[in-house]
Amino acid sequence: MNKNVLNKLLFNKKDINAMTKITKEEVKKVAHLARLELNENEINNHAEQLEKILDYIRQLEKIDTDDVPCTTRAIEVINVFRKDEKKNSDCNEELLELGPSREDKYFKVPKIMNE
Repeated sequence: MNKNVLNKLLFNKKDINAMTKITKEEVKKVAHLARLELNENEINNHAEQLEKILDYIRQLEKIDTDDVPCTTRAIEVINVFRKDEKKNSDCNEELLELGPSREDKYFKVPKIMNE
């Protein structure tokens, strides 16, 4: 996906730079819409925390990421596959001994269907 398209989907840089300080009235409005009861101290606290988050976003926006490819995770994950080969195994008897109950060459399980 083109980085410019991704930026437009996430947020507009101009909008973040133009943002003013979060007001107590805005916090009250959002709290009301979310049906949260906040006291005056909580309203002030949330306004301060939201302002710090926006400041952090403004700092991140200053970083030049034009040559950085888009990723889905911070650490690249590489699957290590082994060749799918048929192998004969001589441990059938040992595996059957690990089960709680057996009958001949099979595990014995409780009946689950009525005839």
